[in-house]
Amino acid sequence: MLGQDSHDALLFGEEEDNLRLKKSKIRHPLVSFFHLFFRTSAILVYLLCDIFSSSFIACMVTIILLLSCDFWTVKNLSGRLLVGLRWWNQVDEDGKSHWVFESKKTHSVDTNSTAESRIFWLGLIVCPILWIIFVFSTIFSFKIKWLAVVIMGLVLQWANLYGYVRCKVGGKSNLRNMATNYFGLRILKEAMKKTEEP
Repeated sequence: MLGQDSHDALLFGEEEDNLRLKKSKIRHPLVSFFHLFFRTSAILVYLLCDIFSSSFIACMVTIILLLSCDFWTVKNLSGRLLVGLRWWNQVDEDGKSHWVFESKKTHSVDTNSTAESRIFWLGLIVCPILWIIFVFSTIFSFKIKWLAVVIMGLVLQWANLYGYVRCKVGGKSNLRNMATNYFGLRILKEAMKKTEEP
């Protein structure tokens, strides 16, 4: 009887382990796959294009199609489903353009997965850095015909990164305040360390 009860009841701390496992599960595997697929495919086609094809136009069109699919997927699907963020441009009646940045107000355990969030942010940050490297390597290697392609890759991926950082952090003033507060806290901690070291 005692052994039976111990299997039915959760021990102290097991519910936290169950919550951690639930949060680390990938709830949207297809969206997570395509979040990375189009990005990495565009980069791989760019890197391996000279090996597999001699046609610059075919490579350029393939890369731009992959980048466009990536932009649409990240902006309309993976941002909303993986991390609960979305952004868009809205034109009002006067013809003025307004950027709208939204984030989910409720952050419950059931809606957020840390694994999906890591996949999202890692893909969103690493790929624009690679495109920046490609821009400089294209300029320094004098492959000027590829410059339009790498700039297109940089612009499309940087736009999504900028939009989602604005969603996560808030408006421009919030971004500045966050940076100011971070550096202010770092300076304060360093000053406190020095006063404690006599």
